[in-house]
Amino acid sequence: MSTSVTNTEDKQHRSILQRIARRAMIERGLLPDFSAQAMNELNGIHEAATNAETSTRDLRNLVWCSIDNDDSRDLDQLSVAEAMPDGAVKVLVAVADVEAVVKNRSALDDHARHNTTSVYTAAQIFPMLPEKLSTDLTSLNLESDRLALVVEMVMAGNGSLQSSDIYRATVRNHAKLAYNSVADWLEGTGPMPQEIGIVKGLEENLRQQDRVAQKLKSLRHQHGALDLETIEANPVFDGDEIKDLKAEKRNEAKDIIEDFMISANGVTARYLAGKKLPSLRRVVRTPKRWDRIVALAAEQGFKLPQEPDSKALDEFLIARKAADPLRFPDLSLSVIKLLGAGEYVVELPGGSSAGHFGLAVKDYAHSTAPNRRYPDLITQRLLNAAMAGSPMPYTTDELTALAKHCTENEDAAKKVERQVTKSAAAILLQTRIGEQFDAIVTGASVKGTWVRLLQPPVEGKLVSGFEGLDVGHQLRVQLQHTDVDRGYIDFRKIG
Repeated sequence: MSTSVTNTEDKQHRSILQRIARRAMIERGLLPDFSAQAMNELNGIHEAATNAETSTRDLRNLVWCSIDNDDSRDLDQLSVAEAMPDGAVKVLVAVADVEAVVKNRSALDDHARHNTTSVYTAAQIFPMLPEKLSTDLTSLNLESDRLALVVEMVMAGNGSLQSSDIYRATVRNHAKLAYNSVADWLEGTGPMPQEIGIVKGLEENLRQQDRVAQKLKSLRHQHGALDLETIEANPVFDGDEIKDLKAEKRNEAKDIIEDFMISANGVTARYLAGKKLPSLRRVVRTPKRWDRIVALAAEQGFKLPQEPDSKALDEFLIARKAADPLRFPDLSLSVIKLLGAGEYVVELPGGSSAGHFGLAVKDYAHSTAPNRRYPDLITQRLLNAAMAGSPMPYTTDELTALAKHCTENEDAAKKVERQVTKSAAAILLQTRIGEQFDAIVTGASVKGTWVRLLQPPVEGKLVSGFEGLDVGHQLRVQLQHTDVDRGYIDFRKIG
């Protein structure tokens, strides 16, 4: 039975979605609230950890800045670049030292370990750590002195890594920047954000970071990194009422952070390996359905080898992006679904990593977002132990169990986010029953066939006419039914 939102509820979309989000968290085994013990612990924390040890460097004078989503308040990393002789550039990535405040096996840590990630739904954020920490005392906030783990990378002129190091430092964020406005400026479609102009030297520093990031990306693509671009659809609220779904797209500013974080995560993994310590790696081993990716390419007139080949796949993606940029995000989504989900695994000293197929990197640890991802906090504890020469904070058995748990609960968190987004889309579409749309198949299995509309970018289930369809097929559909409470949107194939 269809769930409708009446006129009297028009202004209550956000509260409806909040109720759905809380229920989805509980149904997926995630905790929507912090325990009384965790809150008692939190009440005893009154200031950020800034007491510099003798071994901690003072790097507050560097022109550090953060670049994140427009509304982000949990700032995990800062970056800065420094030109060196012979065309080399030193890139520094500062990561918030969350472990300095959140101790292993504390009540706050227990909550973070259970959920393993912050859950970002359309109506409400369920932070992994309380906002007093994640958006304040352990966040690299504007004009605030903070402890950080700094990943130092010296890049050659072609983007290859010459040397690297990791150490603790006190840092200070001099400019809180947002992806979209920075990207518009870098891409020449908008003015320079005023936050950049008031910090001496920041304009050229950001251009330097941009140049290095482009070289890093080019080098990764030479090694087979995939040029993927999906559409993230986020509800747009007018007060508490949903008015639209807005697609978030990749841009040059996001590329800077993505490429720096990939490089920093590689340095982190190799640093732990060099210290003979285990690490938690994020891997996509080999594509789950390479045969369908080959067939998808063949439908576009492109021949891929029968065995998984990331470089050949990237060549196909680049060609399709040039030929049809409008529909490229839908092709990307199809490929992502066919590659399969990543997972966390434990890499033991001297072991051989499966690597990350989509990123074309072999050594890849999650380490740059400890306020919002538990694997990153685990990695930070391993790094601090490595730097201090102190005992391992986890046994191998504990790490193995945590890797499995993080994989499962990160998947659960994504399902919560998707369910709430679908409920928001159902609210938006419930007055459009019977309308027809262009769509693309995004999932096909014994559980059902799913399609995404090209406009608005909404995903739903194909309840009839799905015979013979597979991921990547394009079709015309008619909206049959919506259920806001469950996030169900049903279509039937036309013709």
